[in-house]
Amino acid sequence: MEPKTQLVLEEELISWSGHRWFRIGVLLIMILDVVAWAYILSGKKIEHSELYFLNVGQGDSSLALLPGGVKVLIDGGPMNGVLQKNLETILPIQDRYVDVVAMTHPQQDHYGGFLELFRNYKIGIFITSGYDSTNDSWKELQKIIAERKIPTLVLDEMDIISYGDTYFRILSPRPGEKVKDVNDASLVMRFEESGVRALFTGDISAKKEKELTRRFNIDVDILKISHHGSKYSSDPVFLKEASPLVSIVEVGKNSYGHPTQQTLNRLADIGTQIYRTDQDSILKVVLADQQIQIFKTQY
Repeated sequence: MEPKTQLVLEEELISWSGHRWFRIGVLLIMILDVVAWAYILSGKKIEHSELYFLNVGQGDSSLALLPGGVKVLIDGGPMNGVLQKNLETILPIQDRYVDVVAMTHPQQDHYGGFLELFRNYKIGIFITSGYDSTNDSWKELQKIIAERKIPTLVLDEMDIISYGDTYFRILSPRPGEKVKDVNDASLVMRFEESGVRALFTGDISAKKEKELTRRFNIDVDILKISHHGSKYSSDPVFLKEASPLVSIVEVGKNSYGHPTQQTLNRLADIGTQIYRTDQDSILKVVLADQQIQIFKTQY
């Protein structure tokens, strides 16, 4: 099936297939040209793609740094979670731009950090699954987006974000899908580069995991465990089909018992290497020469 929308990232431009994105594309060409010079001046050169699973407490936030300095941020953790000891220490001090910010779903432990981020950084484009919230913090985020004129794009199943030979394929939700639980409205994004695959699952439930298992090839090398290790996710069949070499639980101090022993047992059963941001802090994964290198990064 061909993608309905293909968001193409290049070192100095972003463009969309389809005439309706032309005006936004021109705007982002101008912004990214400035960012390219920022990287030249900073001396920071990204030779291989790097995936960071950030330490934001009880929440989710992951960062992909691609060669050429392109940045894709998936979720922003709870309030004040994503900047301090994360972006502000990973990126050059003068680099205040993120090319793509994707929110899997509108729960505060996934978007709260965007309020501070959007006030202090320039954002190329904000991507969502199209679901809203009634929370005051969500309304405040929408106000900031409007004031700063941040372009927003809704993506769903089979849409693609691409940069060179790197792809983020959207596996869920389906177009127009209605869900009872907003967790199952999460953008599920599959990262692909040089034969390496990573799956970012948001907070999807076991029900949604089973659906994805039936509809897609979900065999991956790296799996961001859904819903912080909740017992209602990480379905055994899903995990067996995914068969990740590495599984990462983004979790902090909480009253839910995350990650649950049931989930940890299921992960142990498939023989995956387990990492946790509450114990290992920031996880840095470098993809070089078809190898996966993992670093526990204490900032």
